[in-house]
Amino acid sequence: MNINLVCIGKVKEKYINEGIDEFLKRLTAFAKVRVIELKEDGNDIQREKSIEKECSEIIKTLEKNKGYSILLDIGAKQLSSEEMAREIENIGVRGNSTINFVIGGSYGVSDELRKIVDMRLSFSKMTFPHQLMRLIFFEQLYRWFGINNNIKYHK
Repeated sequence: MNINLVCIGKVKEKYINEGIDEFLKRLTAFAKVRVIELKEDGNDIQREKSIEKECSEIIKTLEKNKGYSILLDIGAKQLSSEEMAREIENIGVRGNSTINFVIGGSYGVSDELRKIVDMRLSFSKMTFPHQLMRLIFFEQLYRWFGINNNIKYHK
């Protein structure tokens, strides 16, 4: 399986990068994982234009990297780790060899992006810093593959 994480901006904190690198290393046993970092616009004065610009780049990236697309979105459906592991397995069974996960910019995402993705997933009703969300995402991705492959990581 090919997993792409399409996200806005770069991770600047060393400790977060170290955690991400650890999970990326562990994930090589299950999938080819790629991080696609897009430029952050971050214009405080024109937030709507920033969202539009960033989401336009995300949409272009999704069109180029065809596959099943899942937007991490605070207002979306929440699933348990076990439920999401089954969903990942089912996506593969349905013939999708690539899953594109999307983390939008700090101002959010456009309705256009929400409409074109195949699934929207919320990790929590809480708000997390975007850099930290990447680490949380990779930990959960490893957990989902661990559940599906009966490794002892998930308890």
